[in-house]
Amino acid sequence: MKRLSLAVALLLAPALAQAWPWSMDMANQISVKPQESVDPANPGMKPFPARSVPVPGTTLAVKDMEAALKLPNPIPADEKSVQKGAQLFAIYCVPCHGKSGTGDGYVGAKLILRPFDLTSADLAAKPDGHIFGMMTFGGAIMPPYAYDLSATERWNIVNYVRKGLKQVSATQAATSAK
Repeated sequence: MKRLSLAVALLLAPALAQAWPWSMDMANQISVKPQESVDPANPGMKPFPARSVPVPGTTLAVKDMEAALKLPNPIPADEKSVQKGAQLFAIYCVPCHGKSGTGDGYVGAKLILRPFDLTSADLAAKPDGHIFGMMTFGGAIMPPYAYDLSATERWNIVNYVRKGLKQVSATQAATSAK
């Protein structure tokens, strides 16, 4: 009987421990809670500083692939964007799509389905939002990169695919013709 009552007491001890006064210390400390004002006379969230500007491309909510198709490219395809896109393309895209973008990467060669040819005329006819959407949501064998790349980084890759891959394929064609 003593063993049974000891076992019951040990089983109930953790449940009772939640009611002890020190179990709420972290929640009841002197600190400013999120969206809480430090000034009791002015309750609510502290306003943003004067002349503050949000960082472009840090967040972008896209519902689905169809919504992504309608997105205009907010990043101009200048040299800086294409260069940044080339760096990101080398990290995230080259393993499957290859340096030329034709789907001949080391990982892509081992896949049952060949990765999409990013230099094809079919892709040239599609809007920039299609490439952005594929990077955001993924495809049949392509993983989504929405959690790995910011919206600005994805648009930079779109600019590289549109502008930079043409330069790479032209360079490769010139060297193979020699």
